[in-house]
Amino acid sequence: MTEEMKILDKLLSDIHSGRYDANDKLPSENELADQFKVPRMTVRKVYERLQEMGYIYSQQGKGSYVKDRQMQIPLVLSGNESFTKKMLGLGYPFRSKNIFCEEIDYHQGIYHSLSVEETDRVFKIGRLRLVNDRPIALHVSYVAKSVFDDIDSYGKKITSMFEYYQKNGFTEFASKSSLLKVIFPTKFEWEILECPCLIPLLVLETGCIDQKTGTVLEHTEIFYRSDCFNFVI
Repeated sequence: MTEEMKILDKLLSDIHSGRYDANDKLPSENELADQFKVPRMTVRKVYERLQEMGYIYSQQGKGSYVKDRQMQIPLVLSGNESFTKKMLGLGYPFRSKNIFCEEIDYHQGIYHSLSVEETDRVFKIGRLRLVNDRPIALHVSYVAKSVFDDIDSYGKKITSMFEYYQKNGFTEFASKSSLLKVIFPTKFEWEILECPCLIPLLVLETGCIDQKTGTVLEHTEIFYRSDCFNFVI
């Protein structure tokens, strides 16, 4: 293990064990350099890595401090209630922002999930979810024009897919089988979610079905900032 990794491991252990509370000041770069007998630049790289991982924040000329990671939103991962309704039900100042609606090229997995033919047109609609104007999740829904004929013209107005489905006569929803995976964000994802590049994202890939008719309404990919949620499965 390199000296940099030893220092990183020690600080992570101290933070996880509760030695430092939220907003506590961490030792200075000089103090840690003397303690571990390493150049100050080594400690600086450790602090840069901890900041990228979302554990600390720095104040110019004052030092590095532990970030509050306890203010996390409890989220039940289910598809029978809209994300908007979940957030408002928990009392959070929530809003949803439509950021794109665009047609996609043929994708075997998505088309199969939607149960549509290769000749069908499929659109993806992206909504950015914000609490206190802070981006916390990106929802991308794939829907077929054969099911929603106005999706190409109306898609950019949608902030809640469930409301859109209800307007089209679908009122009882059920989730398809879901896939959970953890990824590190791409440049697009960490820029749009305004998160450090080493904070993992929890990605939920699922679908929504109308219970009355069995119609597949959407294929969904939801990118959650892992530092913003406690997940209830």
